[in-house]
Amino acid sequence: MRAHCQYISTKMGSTINMKRFGLIGAGGFIAPRHMKAIKDTGNDLLSAIDKHDSVGVIDSYFPQASFFTEFERFDRHVEKLKKLGSPIDYFAVCSPNYLHDAHCRFALRYGADVICEKPLVLNPWNLDALEEMEKESGKKVYTILQLRLHPNILALKKRVEEAPADKVFDFELTYITSRGSWYYTSWKGDIHKSGGIATNIGVHFFDMLTWIFGDVKSNEVHVHQHDRAGGFIEFSKARVKWFLSINEHTLPESAIRQGKRTYRSVKLEGEEIEFSDGFTELHTQSYQQILAGNGYGITDTRKALELVYDIRNKTVTGLNGDHHPFCSLPFEKHPFD
Repeated sequence: MRAHCQYISTKMGSTINMKRFGLIGAGGFIAPRHMKAIKDTGNDLLSAIDKHDSVGVIDSYFPQASFFTEFERFDRHVEKLKKLGSPIDYFAVCSPNYLHDAHCRFALRYGADVICEKPLVLNPWNLDALEEMEKESGKKVYTILQLRLHPNILALKKRVEEAPADKVFDFELTYITSRGSWYYTSWKGDIHKSGGIATNIGVHFFDMLTWIFGDVKSNEVHVHQHDRAGGFIEFSKARVKWFLSINEHTLPESAIRQGKRTYRSVKLEGEEIEFSDGFTELHTQSYQQILAGNGYGITDTRKALELVYDIRNKTVTGLNGDHHPFCSLPFEKHPFD
């Protein structure tokens, strides 16, 4: 035990000018982007947890990081670091969506700041409790809103801001990211755990829309199935037709011919906005802003979370004249039916 504590102390001493990170949810798809961002910003990952142990990717970034599969042991370890005078400064939360709230609260109680993946929470009222905990702890909860850093989205926002004040744009959003049957076995396929299609794969886009086009005036949901969702939203500055899907059979022919399983299309007034690249470094840029004190927090994400919650609980109206053309594609059975 003494040798182990001495090792920890020595390691901490070598990183005195770095921020010390803990990672909750090291085995998921998005966790490596957080590991890369921690490393790229010159900081250190001291401890990580995931209930699954297929996390060899850690070796590419922080091979000396302590790893746990049981939260109780992880909790004990980070408390030990605190007693040794080297507490975790930031917890990165990459766990399943429905656990984000609890893991953010754990981090705040510990006395650390938080960088949480999307969506910050599933239910908007949970944001109020997190804000109270921020005040009590003196620490902050940050979230990753990386589309606000994408250069083409920044250019789009500028274009809208420079338009006449009474201009209302026509906008069309399409995002298809093909997923196999595994999706429905995982927590992602459970609407109570992931928030459903609009929340799990769409919350970044809805954040982008509220950020660029302002407040929601009306919201219709035309399609909401296990594998897709679509509707029409009237914002202060735009009329938006949107469609999201994880079903490869909803891909357009142009994507299929190119062998693509992911398709993004953003159109303003019928003009395609290039949006296929430029995502690789956005997590690192988000970390840079957060560490510089300019990150996005609870207030920034509230409108988007309220919107996806409304979509999730809205009565489906069926198709009408304002529907996205992909909403009329034939439905398919759930893979497990």
